[in-house]
Amino acid sequence: MSIRYYSTNRNLKNVPGIISFTGKVSFKEALLKGQASDEGLFMPDTIPQLAFKNIQNLQGKSYSETALLVAKAFLADEFPTEILKKIVEDSYNYPVLLEKVRAKTYVMRLDQGPTASFKDFAARMMARLMSNCRPKGERLNILVATSGDTGSAVGEAFKGVESIDVTILYPEAEVSSMQKKQLDTIGGNVQALSVDGKFDDCQNLVKQAFSDSDLAGFNLTSANSINFGRILPQIIYYVYAYAQLAENEEQAIFSVPSGNFGDALGCEYARRMGLPVAKLVMPTNENDEFPLYLATGNYKKVSPSRACISNAMNVGHPSNLARFFDLYGGTVDRTGEVHQYPDLEEMRRHIFSVSVTDEQTRATIKSVYERYKVILEQHGAVGWTGLEAYFKIAPEQKLAICLETAHPAKFPEEIEKLLGLTIPVPESMKNIGARKGSAVAMSNDYNNFKNYLLKNLKIKE
Repeated sequence: MSIRYYSTNRNLKNVPGIISFTGKVSFKEALLKGQASDEGLFMPDTIPQLAFKNIQNLQGKSYSETALLVAKAFLADEFPTEILKKIVEDSYNYPVLLEKVRAKTYVMRLDQGPTASFKDFAARMMARLMSNCRPKGERLNILVATSGDTGSAVGEAFKGVESIDVTILYPEAEVSSMQKKQLDTIGGNVQALSVDGKFDDCQNLVKQAFSDSDLAGFNLTSANSINFGRILPQIIYYVYAYAQLAENEEQAIFSVPSGNFGDALGCEYARRMGLPVAKLVMPTNENDEFPLYLATGNYKKVSPSRACISNAMNVGHPSNLARFFDLYGGTVDRTGEVHQYPDLEEMRRHIFSVSVTDEQTRATIKSVYERYKVILEQHGAVGWTGLEAYFKIAPEQKLAICLETAHPAKFPEEIEKLLGLTIPVPESMKNIGARKGSAVAMSNDYNNFKNYLLKNLKIKE
């Protein structure tokens, strides 16, 4: 089976500034292009199925074995099995912790990688896939917008990778001190830009660069979750968690703290591949555009996005909403304009979303620690709050797995203030304080950003 990739904007007609891309590309092309020429996001035209017995057979097996099963389902026609096996084994050399909180309810800790964030899972696999696809003799230039953790995960994943350069944009006032230190000091082939603006400004600068014909010769590609190469690896941990924890073909609830929606999209794809997902819970912080849409049927982006303590989720118009809309029969473009609404009732059947305030987030961090001695940071606390909100309307006990997306040590000020604890720093973060480096200050004016790229990007090896 050969899977091809189409654009979420393929059906747009007579939209100023957009010439819809109606063709299809291979995975390798989608990976290197990042997004379609019409600013749409690439989507697989077929969602491969996983036989349930193959999922069950993963119980007790390594994470990389789960990764290989999912990778082969999508990529077997473009990559030899031995290459995929090497990629997943190189990518996943750290543990995935499934922490029992109470009966049938777990926290999946995706914070044991090199930057102590769930973004490591996607970035490391993506870097290795890209290194197998790079045109010989040419450089790739990766542009990535980050609200906190994506940039450092991508930077560390690509650091030292031959003939690939990375430019990271982050909002200067909305990352934690630890996140800033991580981003600014990666060095080598990785440069951070500190943007005077919000995450959405960073994201729009990157998207404009991709559609700018003056930059077409620079082999630009994305490591944000606008790239399907970031989505595919995020399918894997849902399959892994289910295989390790489920009994007797039961259904599971997953609660995924949601900002740009790439992480939750991995769960949506896992369900469509055959994983028994009873409900995808997608709590947001005070950027409540999606829960309001599910409640009212009308979508309106939050602009400017609201600054919350769960800063990696400060997104007023999630890029991957375009993919969710497409999967349910709708179309929304990068500006937030809806051209075709999706099947709302079908969405509600599978997805639950609620907005969580900073006050609720802090209260959850305290209550979960006091009750269960489990430490959550802000993003995981949003996920837990959303899960508890869902239990209020659907109290039937099912296997429930809440994602913890970053290590609490990445947010020491908030955790110490709330819990009075000093969180031990994981091995991956112990040397960061001694690292040197600084970001380039950047306005959120596109022409300034474009001039920076024209001056600094390289084309040849």
